[in-house]
Amino acid sequence: MTDWSPLIISLKTAFLSTFITFFFGVYAAFLVVKVKRFQGLMDTIFTLPMVLPPTVVGFFLLLLFGKQSFLGQIFLSVGVNFVFSWEATVVSAVVVSFPLMYRTTRGAFEQLNPDLIYAARTLGISEFKIFWRVILPNTWYGIMAGLILSFARALGEFGATIMTAGNIPGLTQTMSTAIYSAVQAGDNATAFFWVSIVCAISFAVIIMMNYWMNHQQQFAEFISKRKRGTQNVVVR
Repeated sequence: MTDWSPLIISLKTAFLSTFITFFFGVYAAFLVVKVKRFQGLMDTIFTLPMVLPPTVVGFFLLLLFGKQSFLGQIFLSVGVNFVFSWEATVVSAVVVSFPLMYRTTRGAFEQLNPDLIYAARTLGISEFKIFWRVILPNTWYGIMAGLILSFARALGEFGATIMTAGNIPGLTQTMSTAIYSAVQAGDNATAFFWVSIVCAISFAVIIMMNYWMNHQQQFAEFISKRKRGTQNVVVR
């Protein structure tokens, strides 16, 4: 009988981590675009997990949340052992997928026509409303692309997860760590099974992202044509 727990754990981890990454990624991208001082330093810090080996990210997470760390002691004081728990898989997925969400969203923010923001300010609209009614609606295509990429990255996370959460069946064993265990045990059939599922899900996610991007581009072209047509009618 097939144990589907790696699939369930992977999906639960990917969905929750993507939900968390969405808010942190959008806020970080908006913050970096808005501020001028230390922009390069902040960008480097936010992007660093994307270029570091996942095992290095996992090592830093162990230093941050391990039993001997300050945060680890706080968790232990309330009876929670963060290391080798399902929560550790979520945090690992958030850290490694965050740069994708941040970079994609920042690119969308930087491509936004600043005249839209200036026009909103001249109308007396608050910065909070500008963010929700002007910036987000006009950059939603980029944010969604980052969201899909973050989900795919979280779903396939291995290095940081196995360092901080381990490979406990039924608790922290994701599809990626299940593949590792199967290969180590010489069980190629099980490894191929999970590899096939991961590839199928990743393929579907990429197709979804491409469809979304093409749909948004066609919609933008349609709106542009309508505007030009309206302007021609007014001129005549």
